[in-house]
Amino acid sequence: MTDIVVAVLLGIVQGLTEFLPVSSSAHLILVPWIMGWDPEGIVFDVALHVGTALAVLIYFRWEWTLLIREMILGLRMRQPLANSHRKLGWLLAVGTLPALVLGLLFEDVVEQKLRSPLVTVGTLIFFGIVLLWAERKSRQNRSIADLGWADSAWIGLSQAVALVPGVSRSGITMSAAMFRDAGREAAARFSFLLSTPVIVGAGLLAALRWMSQGAMGGAQATAGPTWAIMAAGVLSAGATGFLCIRYFLRYLQTRSFLPFVVYRFALALAVLLYHLRT
Repeated sequence: MTDIVVAVLLGIVQGLTEFLPVSSSAHLILVPWIMGWDPEGIVFDVALHVGTALAVLIYFRWEWTLLIREMILGLRMRQPLANSHRKLGWLLAVGTLPALVLGLLFEDVVEQKLRSPLVTVGTLIFFGIVLLWAERKSRQNRSIADLGWADSAWIGLSQAVALVPGVSRSGITMSAAMFRDAGREAAARFSFLLSTPVIVGAGLLAALRWMSQGAMGGAQATAGPTWAIMAAGVLSAGATGFLCIRYFLRYLQTRSFLPFVVYRFALALAVLLYHLRT
């Protein structure tokens, strides 16, 4: 199987799992491990996340356009919180900070110590229980417009936990939002919007580091995936992610997270059994 085909398949996996509460990073570790593929490492993982970030930006393009325009206008008029759109923009900014700071501090620890099947098994199970508990506990009577600064900080801190494989960025942030009594669809929308700055920022940082190490070509090109492989992964992740957002939000209007919790448990069990046999 060629590297391009593998990149496309991993992009599809990323697009399906980034927005579902099942952990995209877990699948990007587990699928190559089970299939016997050589993992490309965190740079390729981040490239796939950029693909799904593009999916979020395109899907929510009108929301992002309005948020950015209103935030700039608010600063110019010295009324940064004059309406709900300006407030939401700053709530997302506050929620983004914990993941950015902790990501920079602990990226090496995550890459070297926590990218293993057994860690993934534990986080799949534990945070699956957290997701189910949050849904059962939540009154689900708050919309995005009802969220405040404490809510944003709480959800932002939870997003930082998703640096650990198996946690699920969408799963933990949706859980945190539901613990603050947000409805399922509102929790998902806020989660998707909140993920975009961190994903894009991580992608840009990884690209700068990659280029500084000479991965653009020449003798050091083998140190990481090529641009063609990266592009294949980004495009397949973006297209799949866009469709996943559309249908997942429709699903959450009337249905529960329970099937995804069951899936997390089943996946954790399958990985554990496979690991014990090898």
